[in-house]
Amino acid sequence: MLKYNPNLKQSARRLRKEMTPSERKLWARLRTRQLMDTQFYRQKPIGNYIVDFYAPKSKLVVWT
Repeated sequence: MLKYNPNLKQSARRLRKEMTPSERKLWARLRTRQLMDTQFYRQKPIGNYIVDFYAPKSKLVVWT
């Protein structure tokens, strides 16, 4: 499990609610595993950062 700063949890939740139109379009594809059957998480706290999208199996981060 990746360590994260617990103080970022509320900020990540807020960012999930306030996604940009581009993030919404990308998330519409990623959330249903339409990209190589890979599970993604959105606005995920990792360390002291909040990444936009994260695929744990492939260790892929998308940060816009």
